[in-house]
Amino acid sequence: MLSYRHAFHAGNHADVLKHLIQIELLNYLGQKDKPYWYIDTHAGAGAYSLVEGYATQNAEYRSGIARLWQRTDLPVAVQNYRDVVAKLNPDGMLKLYPGSPWFAAEVMPATDKLRLFELHPSDYQLLGATFAHAGRRIQLQQSNGFAALKSVLPPPPRRALILIDPPYEDKRDYQHVLTALQDGLKRFATGIYALWYPCLQRPEVAELLKKLPGLGAKNWLRVELHVQTPSRDGFGMHGSGLFILNAPWTLPATLQEVMPYLCQHLAQDDKARFVLSSGGDF
Repeated sequence: MLSYRHAFHAGNHADVLKHLIQIELLNYLGQKDKPYWYIDTHAGAGAYSLVEGYATQNAEYRSGIARLWQRTDLPVAVQNYRDVVAKLNPDGMLKLYPGSPWFAAEVMPATDKLRLFELHPSDYQLLGATFAHAGRRIQLQQSNGFAALKSVLPPPPRRALILIDPPYEDKRDYQHVLTALQDGLKRFATGIYALWYPCLQRPEVAELLKKLPGLGAKNWLRVELHVQTPSRDGFGMHGSGLFILNAPWTLPATLQEVMPYLCQHLAQDDKARFVLSSGGDF
């Protein structure tokens, strides 16, 4: 199934959470003067227009990045995130939104490498155009990221952030996620794995969250932002989360500061809330 296009959702509340945490993870790896890789199993198009095309249909960015765009009271982690978006919009007008690979390329040292997988032919073409002049630092492959992940694990520097961000349009993605993480940890036990998932009223989500803590990583951290009350009919995404395996010890304290702020300013009704829990050795 290849109907999903992330451009419809670019810059929404889920992207804010995902990319803010992505930057924190990359900055943590960058603290040491040692190389590391960024690996993205579902890289998308790399960057998205907010003023034309798919993003304008539902304009989800208006309840996401747009609510933070001109604020002057941002916590440090939120400011770091917005700074990257602002760099892509130098005239101060919010017209473009970076995808996960763009955030990585901006935050990482210029000598560190990115490995990007994308299966959708149109998004893969756009991804190639986005990074057409990136050189050998960034390598793209039109592949199913779940299957292709094993080809880059373990990475030569033995340090990496692996972002797994599937569309979940196919229910089998929930099992594919578990299989990829199980295999990934066997090949590269010390990598930081960040899994994005939607908050839906579906049994597959609950079952996934039950199994993730038992995969055998050194530690795990679960963070969710619920922006509205779940719908009565059970349909629709009322929030999103990230489940991070081998999370940095600094991340829980950062999220304790950031999540109340995001909950306040990205809320769509008075039932907005966040979840933050962890386990293992930090």
